[in-house]
Amino acid sequence: MWIWFALLSAVFAALTSILAKIGIENVDSNLATAIRTAVVLVMAWGIVFLTGKQHGISDIAPRSWLFLVLSGLATGASWLFYYRALQLGEASKVAPIDKLSVVLTMVLAFVILHETVTVKGILGGALIAVGTLILIL
Repeated sequence: MWIWFALLSAVFAALTSILAKIGIENVDSNLATAIRTAVVLVMAWGIVFLTGKQHGISDIAPRSWLFLVLSGLATGASWLFYYRALQLGEASKVAPIDKLSVVLTMVLAFVILHETVTVKGILGGALIAVGTLILIL
């Protein structure tokens, strides 16, 4: 089941890039990011309330709060830089560079989370990195 969610994530991430590139024309990239974030905030809380999960807030451990806040800060920084890059560059070049996050995630998962490294994983990460270089050069 997770693979379907991952594939849908990829589809919507692709749409995000195209829609954002069109939407930020003549709009400050930081303002555009704030508007996007407000929409995401309303949508996410709407889903929480629609599914009745808002009662779980009090059950969240302090450590989880810390890492969720840090993740939110990282997301915010990523979006701010992404929108600025989109405003200045071509979506077909910005998006592949942004997707190097896949390779960085694989490395960090090994170093920080001690996830298993496989030959298949190394090869896949290397192909993503090489593919990105080919696309942007």
